Formats: sequence, structure tokens, C-alpha cells
Amino acid sequence: MFQFEFMRYAFLASTFIAITCGVAGVYVVARNFSFLAHTLSEIGFAGAAFAVYLNMAPLWGMLLFTLLGSISVGELSMHTDQKESSISAISALFIGLGVLFLAISNSNSRYATNILFGSIIGVDRKGVIQLVILSIIVLLLIFSVQRQLNFDSFDHVGALANGVKVGLVGLIFLIALAMAVSIGSQIVGSMLVFILLTLPSSTARYIARSVPEMIAWSVGIALFSVWLGLYLGFVTNWPVTFFISLIDVVIYLGAYFTHLIKHKV
Repeated sequence: MFQFEFMRYAFLASTFIAITCGVAGVYVVARNFSFLAHTLSEIGFAGAAFAVYLNMAPLWGMLLFTLLGSISVGELSMHTDQKESSISAISALFIGLGVLFLAISNSNSRYATNILFGSIIGVDRKGVIQLVILSIIVLLLIFSVQRQLNFDSFDHVGALANGVKVGLVGLIFLIALAMAVSIGSQIVGSMLVFILLTLPSSTARYIARSVPEMIAWSVGIALFSVWLGLYLGFVTNWPVTFFISLIDVVIYLGAYFTHLIKHKV
């Protein structure tokens, strides 16, 4: 399998993607940002389609749109009582824009499918280098404010009472989340990147007893799912995204029912 260059690139890229999404996902779940992560994936689709229309790499369009979308949607969700409805409206708008940009760019349906659901053969050496650099930036952003982020994510009232600059911390995390969505989309696609940002970390909450343990479990599960998903995709020629999704769901359900049984006894 590793005799093929594209598989080596895919495994290297997916490793950094899994680590990034595993770490960011802990705070996505803790801050109840799962819906936001899903919305950003749809905004990223529009950004990628816009980049295709301008003959640019989809990654840069995703980064532009998700960065702007993360800050604006994040602020909107904090200052409205109808945040679900507002975010849904924005989500619908960007899906429509994505379809429009693809239509006027004359791209074929296969290209659109790659943006939506990812492609392991679409990652070249240059793409891997970009993903690794961006992943490191995301991790540095999160770890630079991790102490305050932990406080704000798991005890928001306490963070306010202790003078934590929750606005700044929240802004930094929104930027990191936008970048994580753009990075993760390169393997699992813009429509399913929220799986890597939510399911491994949601599973970790049933297993871990501390934030460092949650991060370790979340990253470990994300790595296991993308590595096994890539292998199964290679040997079966079925979509990698299907296997990654299936593995994460099975692990989550296993942890959920185990937790349920233990607390009923």
C-alpha cells in the first residue's frame, strides 16, 4: 500500500488532520459548537467552489470563507435568541452559493464530489506541506490559550468571575476552528468534516475523566478511524469517508451504550 506515493501522502496528511480535529473537537463539544462546526463545513463548501471559479486551490477559498464565517456566525450565535434559525439561514445561503459557483465555473460533477466528500488521491506533496503547516498553526493557537480555553469551555461563569478574557479566547478558538474545518475537509470533504470534529471528542467524554485524557482519547480515536478508513478504502476501493464515518459512529455507540449500562447498574 505504501509503495504508492498518493497513499503515503494521504496517511501523512490524515495523521495531522486527525490530531488537529481531535484536539479542536474537545472544545467544539465542550462549548456546544457542534452545530457551528456543521455550518462552517457548508460555508467551506461555498469557499472551495468560489476558489474553483477563480481557478485557485479549493483550500484557500475554504480558509477565507470559514475564517469570515466562523467569526461572524460565532458572534451571531452569542448575540441572538434565535441562533439555530439564524445559523440555518446562513447555512442554506452558503450551500446555494456553493452550487452557483460550481455551476458558473463549468466544473464537472466529479470535482464537486471531491469538495463535498474528499479525495485521498487529491493530496500531493505540496498539499501535504500546506496541511502540515496549517495543522501546526491550529495546534499552536489552541495551546497558546489552552488554560483559559479550558476554564471558559468547562466553567464559563467561573472564567468570567476570575477575569478571563473570554471574548479574546473565544475569538482565537473560532479562528482555530475555521482552520481545522478547512484542513479536515481535504480528506473527508466539507460535508463530513464535522464528524471528525464531534464524534471522537463526544466518545472521549464517556471515557475520560480529565481534559488531557479527553484530548488523548479524542486524538487516538480520530487517528484510528482515519488510518483504518484509509486502509479499508484502499483494499476495497470504496469511499474512505464512508469507512471513517462508520468507524467513528460504531466507536461512539459502543462508548455510549457502555456508559448507559454502567450507570443503570
